[in-house]
Amino acid sequence: MCIGRDWPADAERTLVGYSIGKWIDENGDGKYTMLEVETRYLRGPRAYEASGIPFHVDNQTVIKERFYLDKADRNTLYDEITVIDHALTRPYTKVQKAVRKLDPRPVWLLETCPEDNIWVKIGDEAYVVNATNGKLMPAYKNQPPPDLSYFEQSPK
Repeated sequence: MCIGRDWPADAERTLVGYSIGKWIDENGDGKYTMLEVETRYLRGPRAYEASGIPFHVDNQTVIKERFYLDKADRNTLYDEITVIDHALTRPYTKVQKAVRKLDPRPVWLLETCPEDNIWVKIGDEAYVVNATNGKLMPAYKNQPPPDLSYFEQSPK
C-alpha cells in the first residue's frame, strides 16, 4: 500500500530507508489527528532489535507507523509500529509511548531503553553501531568517517 505518493522505482537502500507519510483527519472536522508513515528500502544486513535477530536477507522489510496524541492527555504521544518482514511468521505490532515533560522547554521522553540505541552522534554526523559485530558503520553512502585525531593509528 502506498500512502501519499508513489514509491520511487530506483530508491537507494539506506539504514533509515525511504518513508512516505500522510496526515489523517479521523472524524472529518478538518483537523489532522494522526500521521501514517510507511518505510521501505532499508539496507541490510540489519538486526530486528537489540537481541540481534536479523531481518530477512531479501531486504523487503516494510515498517508502518501511526502517530497520534492521547485524546485524554495531549502530553502523551503514541507510535503504533507494525513490522512486515519475511523473517517473521506474521506482522509484528507494538505501541511505543512518549510523554512530554511540562516545562518552558518541553522534552518528549520515550519508553525505550538506551541500550537499544544503535545510533551514535559524533560531531555533526550520526553513525550506526552494527548489531552483529558492534563496529561503527556509516549511516548513508559516502558518509565521511569521524575525526580520529585523538587516537593513535596502529601499524597495519
